[in-house]
Amino acid sequence: MNASVLHKNIVLVLNRNWQAINVTTPALAFCQMATDVATALDIQGKEAMVPVRWDVWRTLPVRDGDASIGTAQGHVRVPTVVVLSNYSRVPIKRPKFSARNLWQRDEGRCQYTGRELKPGEGNIDHILPRSRGGGTTWENCVLASVEVNGRKADRTPEEAGLKLLRAPRAPRDVPVTVLLNNPHDIPDWEPFLIRKDKNQSTN
Repeated sequence: MNASVLHKNIVLVLNRNWQAINVTTPALAFCQMATDVATALDIQGKEAMVPVRWDVWRTLPVRDGDASIGTAQGHVRVPTVVVLSNYSRVPIKRPKFSARNLWQRDEGRCQYTGRELKPGEGNIDHILPRSRGGGTTWENCVLASVEVNGRKADRTPEEAGLKLLRAPRAPRDVPVTVLLNNPHDIPDWEPFLIRKDKNQSTN
């Protein structure tokens, strides 16, 4: 493993109840393991997940496909998942504004017509257009069909003869577990992550 990978967020962090709460780097994961803050999971399929402390982990063989780092005592396997020993909370966080999260908040429906939209049929509408000072915020943006948004153009809903089905609001705070994703497609993470609908699109 090269030094740059040692500092990439490729290790999933679970609380002591085995709930996903964060991602971290191999460098920080090794520090947590060496100080007994966390144990690594030796994962061999969904049915074989064994917590392993640092003194044993560093002696485990490196399997084909495993990332590892070289040390004076030989190569040490990089864990894909670690479990914190004494932390049981699940932090709460507000989803950040994004096209995907807006689609989820508005349940994939045009907020002017109520029509359920397929991928590619919807985009973000600024209620007060950006050209007139409207911000890209939860309270000023809604999901709209491409046709409706094109018809509305650079006008307010009232000026375009449109009416919102409901006033847009920021989503409620949610457990961070809901917000975690798997950008590196690490199979060992999947049992701990909440599956999300990938059929979401905005233009």
